[in-house]
Amino acid sequence: MITILGAGLGGLVLARILHISGMDVRVFESDASASARHQGGMLDMHVESGQAALKVAGLYEQFRGIVLEEGDALRVLDKTGRVHLAEAGNDLRPEVERGQLRAMLIASLPEGIIRWGHRATAVAAAADGTYIVTFTNGLSIRTDVLIGADGAWSKVRPLLTDIRPVYTGLSFAEARLTEVSSHFPEQGEIVGKGTVMALSERKGILAHREPGDVLCSYAAFEAPAEWSAEVASKAGGLLEDVLMRFSDWDRPLVDLVAKSEAPLIARPLFALPVGHRWTRGPGVTLIGDAAHLMSPFAGEGANLAMRDGAELAQALLAYDGAEAALAAYEAVMFARSESAAAESATGLALCFNDQAPHPIVDFFLGMRSEAETATGAA
Repeated sequence: MITILGAGLGGLVLARILHISGMDVRVFESDASASARHQGGMLDMHVESGQAALKVAGLYEQFRGIVLEEGDALRVLDKTGRVHLAEAGNDLRPEVERGQLRAMLIASLPEGIIRWGHRATAVAAAADGTYIVTFTNGLSIRTDVLIGADGAWSKVRPLLTDIRPVYTGLSFAEARLTEVSSHFPEQGEIVGKGTVMALSERKGILAHREPGDVLCSYAAFEAPAEWSAEVASKAGGLLEDVLMRFSDWDRPLVDLVAKSEAPLIARPLFALPVGHRWTRGPGVTLIGDAAHLMSPFAGEGANLAMRDGAELAQALLAYDGAEAALAAYEAVMFARSESAAAESATGLALCFNDQAPHPIVDFFLGMRSEAETATGAA
């Protein structure tokens, strides 16, 4: 029996591939149900990782059916609203709403494989080499192979390392607008069909379009780790604090956040150290954010989690014994995640600096030039 903690994208890809290959697998998830909470915004699926994982899982064609058409379009602005870069989508990295993608993966598994409402409180190694997982509902289970797909604050990670996520110094305040075409046409025009990044003076307003005429937006800025707790207790709370920070920005840009139809959500960004590794532990490993949490500025997090799940499943199917499989998976994953984490840290630095938005515009133009050169050479 293979036990997976966490029904995020990586854990679900892993469970799907193992299940269709005839292996006994179970997933324990803290959410009470598949619809217990909003799953977040849009994801761009990369050919070599997210899309490749979906092909191994036999779900690529279904995935194409939930892609947001032209959702990979990009606009980069400054705080005055001036456009520095505008690119139409090319479908190389199609955008999909995280909740729809997760729902597709959940539906691909027979009922009963995912055990909802199981929040782990403790994970311990037993003397016989197995692992005991205890949940808040009083259940305890024992397993020979344990996969931590349980996110940034993983309960499994301490079995392998004492490294913990570190605050990046950057925090987001998340906002949502619905019925954009009729109620917020100006904001809809700013965002366009995909994503907008407005960057200046080490701050940003970022937004992307979601299915159903919805915009999800973020005010991003440097703040102490205690910021959200401190401002939440003050009159006006998060919104007043954000408006003060962006008081000299173009008002229609600010209204992407200021007009939010729901209370703002504070999201401080944490990351694991670039290049961190652990010593091989028998019968246990990590995938996704549990293994390599990073900032979202390379677009790699969900893609890497899905690739982790697919490659770990393939290793478990290919090798004779779990130990050889886990060792082979980790050897490749460590190198891959170190490179991606470094790119993510670089992406954050390119977006939030005194020269923004120029460094990130130059980066995107360089990528375009390389792609055009490669296409011409082919």
